[in-house]
Amino acid sequence: MDNFIVKPIGYIESDFKEKFGIPRQSGRAPSLKARVIFYPEYRNDDALRGIEGFSHLWIIFDFSKAHKDGWSPLVRPPRLGGNTKVGVFASRSPFRPNHLGLSSVKFLGLEKTEKFGTTVLVSGADLMDGTPIYDLKPYLPFTDSHPDAIGGYADQQKDYKLTVEIIPELETILPKDKLSALKECLADDPRPSYQDDGKEYGMTFANVNVKFTVNGNTLKVISAQKI
Repeated sequence: MDNFIVKPIGYIESDFKEKFGIPRQSGRAPSLKARVIFYPEYRNDDALRGIEGFSHLWIIFDFSKAHKDGWSPLVRPPRLGGNTKVGVFASRSPFRPNHLGLSSVKFLGLEKTEKFGTTVLVSGADLMDGTPIYDLKPYLPFTDSHPDAIGGYADQQKDYKLTVEIIPELETILPKDKLSALKECLADDPRPSYQDDGKEYGMTFANVNVKFTVNGNTLKVISAQKI
């Protein structure tokens, strides 16, 4: 089979300017909003005709910050402690032969802008700002949903959540919808699984530098500063 070139159709605009803190899976932070901005050659409203009849979309994207020369057949999922190896095709690791990612997101609607033309608004995306987007496809509940599916080793983590304690400053810095999204991201525990309790961590969200610690099942925000 001949090689072919896959070109991005656009990119995501989100509140994450860096990788740390991004939810590990789509839908884990349902309040997290983002939008797909198309490159000029794909800014054609005909390409979006009929999309408003769907509630959810699939986004095919590029793990652009995880590119490496070559690939490994084994990876270490962070939720397994960072030491247990599984096959790359039995994982959602960003370190893949073709660096392709797939996210299921909620479709919020279309927004016409003067600068970017028509953009696609979504929620629940697990993508860093600027991530290249290769394609959008409608989510079809009659064929894409499998309530009886088995999640393998990932089922061990499906109900894992932390209790989040914020500080009053965050309520004045962030609007209500972004504060809700941040809480959901923090509750999902951004730390590598092999880290010990008590260490101070920092993440950037919506141009706010948030620092926190985790003890047991409680994450406590200790400072928040507008960047």
